[in-house]
Amino acid sequence: MLSIIQAAGWPIWPLILCSIAALALILERAVQLQSTKVIPHNILQQSLDAMQRGVPLPDMVQTLEHAGAIGPVLASGLRCLHNKPNASADEVQAEMQMAGRVAAQRLERYLPALATIASAAPLLGLLGTVVGMIDIFAAHTASQKQPALLAHGISVALYNTAFGLMVAIPALMFWRYFRSVVDRQVLAMEVTAESFARQLMGQRK
Repeated sequence: MLSIIQAAGWPIWPLILCSIAALALILERAVQLQSTKVIPHNILQQSLDAMQRGVPLPDMVQTLEHAGAIGPVLASGLRCLHNKPNASADEVQAEMQMAGRVAAQRLERYLPALATIASAAPLLGLLGTVVGMIDIFAAHTASQKQPALLAHGISVALYNTAFGLMVAIPALMFWRYFRSVVDRQVLAMEVTAESFARQLMGQRK
């Protein structure tokens, strides 16, 4: 493998960096997009039960702020009521929607970078192949006709294209997978937040 990397020339090093970055992004998103980290189990019911027990709003807000991605969204509704006890349902929902957009943006973090790697890796591979073939044909003169050596050089140059595709295909697949996970979790957060807002306003009445 080391000999292939050395023979492929300098264009393969950006691809190696892209592969390392893609792997790091995939592992990071795989951990952070777990369902329990986005919407902890029974968080809605636990929050409503805490309100019925008379837990002070500031204490609940502080607890919810660290309860997954959905926590700050629910905490924003409680904070709105704490700061303005007579707030209308529309005002509470507006605060929660704003917090929800921030939470959704955090779920999408690093996905554009992963998509960029998936798009750029094949082009970097093609660049490496073109550079390699230019060098091969520049060194191949009429007085040095060695078909076997020329074929070997071309095969080495094509390693760049192959490696570019090896980086791009998994990056693209994981990007599409994480994109669907984020869409599904954002929808679940919206449903949970809407239910919490209704219950919150109902208990206040």
